[in-house]
Amino acid sequence: MDTPKVIFEDNHLLVAYKPAGFLSQSDGSDAPDMLNYLKSYIKVKYNKPGNVFLGLLHRLDRNVSGVMVFAKTSKCASRLSDQIRKGDFTKKYRARVAGKLEGEGKLVNYLVKDEKKNLVTVYDKEVKGSKRCELLYKAGDYDGNFTDVDITLITGRSHQIRAQFSHIGHPLAGDTKYGGPAYGKGICLESYSISFLHPVSGERVEFTV
Repeated sequence: MDTPKVIFEDNHLLVAYKPAGFLSQSDGSDAPDMLNYLKSYIKVKYNKPGNVFLGLLHRLDRNVSGVMVFAKTSKCASRLSDQIRKGDFTKKYRARVAGKLEGEGKLVNYLVKDEKKNLVTVYDKEVKGSKRCELLYKAGDYDGNFTDVDITLITGRSHQIRAQFSHIGHPLAGDTKYGGPAYGKGICLESYSISFLHPVSGERVEFTV
């Protein structure tokens, strides 16, 4: 398994790349997770005694790789969380989906998550307990079996991309949980770009891999 890579850090935040296989935060098992990994990194690098504060602002599924941002201070965590709520926080993904998908569009659905099964169900209309989810997509190359897709999230729901594309008949390659065909070792989904307003300078920053 690959190890996380720190892309950027200053006194306020830390941006890192999460490899597939790492949890965003511990689930109580022995599986490695980003939060503890990066806390240890800070503790060693800066020779910090005691507990290290690092705020988890958003998550990526275990089998999904990509860019994540963490807050080094509680003030930074509060300001970035506020941006996420207001939609100032932009996340872009690249995916490979089964079948031929053409053009570009917007998917709007409603999700209900079964916490016990860790599985979400997609509805076209609002139902009790559902959460609205939206994304924009643009289809790219098609190789005869799969289409490469560029995705911009509008909402950030659990399993959103995976479930929504499965719902329209184009499950992600490697995502057998949502009906996708087996493909290599993981799910063909990567969060390749994240942008937001720096919590102190106010300037828009973007980190892309």
